[in-house]
Amino acid sequence: MLSLFEAMATPHPLDRYLELVDPMATVRDLRAEVVDVRRPTSDSVTLTLRPTRQWRGHRAGQFVQIGVVIDGVRHTRCFSPAGTEGGSTIELTVKAHEGGLVSAHLHRHGEVGLVVTLSQADGEFALPMPRPPSVLLISGGSGITPVLSMLRTLVAERYDGAVTLLHYADSAAAVPYLDELRALAADHADVKVVFAYTHSEDGDLRGRFGPEHLDAAAPLHAQAQTYLCGPPTLMGAVRDLYDSRGLTDRLHTEDFAPSLASADDADGSVAFAASGICTENSGTSLLEQAESAGLTPDYGCRMGICFTCTTVKTSGCVRNLRTGELDSDPDKPIQLCVNAAVGDVTLDL
Repeated sequence: MLSLFEAMATPHPLDRYLELVDPMATVRDLRAEVVDVRRPTSDSVTLTLRPTRQWRGHRAGQFVQIGVVIDGVRHTRCFSPAGTEGGSTIELTVKAHEGGLVSAHLHRHGEVGLVVTLSQADGEFALPMPRPPSVLLISGGSGITPVLSMLRTLVAERYDGAVTLLHYADSAAAVPYLDELRALAADHADVKVVFAYTHSEDGDLRGRFGPEHLDAAAPLHAQAQTYLCGPPTLMGAVRDLYDSRGLTDRLHTEDFAPSLASADDADGSVAFAASGICTENSGTSLLEQAESAGLTPDYGCRMGICFTCTTVKTSGCVRNLRTGELDSDPDKPIQLCVNAAVGDVTLDL
């Protein structure tokens, strides 16, 4: 019966007509309505979302894709829920980054009643079952949200292992969950929270991550499973130290900002066959080159997680900007945001 109604609704999906009556009335689309708004710091906003019935919940640490319409165009970005695993609502804390179109829009215009599109939760950065005997969480800046979800979940489950959170920020004023984190540490003997501030003297630690910070915050880190999310400099420093100590298999990571290798073979041209456009290869990501050519390909995270920008490469060679690997197979789907052209490349775009 549903298929019959959808066939009668052509040329648009049935949900397109339903949203004209009620944006939260859907048959297949997953959406969410903002039901609470807080601005815990000067540059961040915390949104509580009520999803439609299709929502299947999230595992602590996973991310979702949020879509908002800005100037008539829908833009999608990835955010990690900060709430306890299995909750009926979704809590997102979004920091307004310089040049961040969606984050800045949500910071300025996020209000009760706003309806956004929503994906099911995804990602392998998540607490495993059964839970590890001990857990170390390391975060910086916006990376606090997925590890906070882990911490809240472990506390809610009355986890009996030791949990340490080491969080990096400029100062106390830049930590969106400061009071809650202090309370969790005060109320639970097995929870330890350590703040490291790079531009303030009042933290537990001062400066950037290094061996002395790790040893001071978590002396038993070698026995713990470590979950890390933060900016590229923090991610790189932690990875290097864990590699040097032979602890790579105990480190689990989630990048919320791309850490891309440079493409130094910037010659040839990039042809967008479906659009009839051909440009000189600049060496930047193919997503950036498409946008510079006036095209508007779909994209989500811009960092190789969500696969929204996947497009078929009909010919040519590309370099993966994260790994440096080359791919010259024809008629192959590639992610535009993390690939750059090596010589002449043709895309079905």
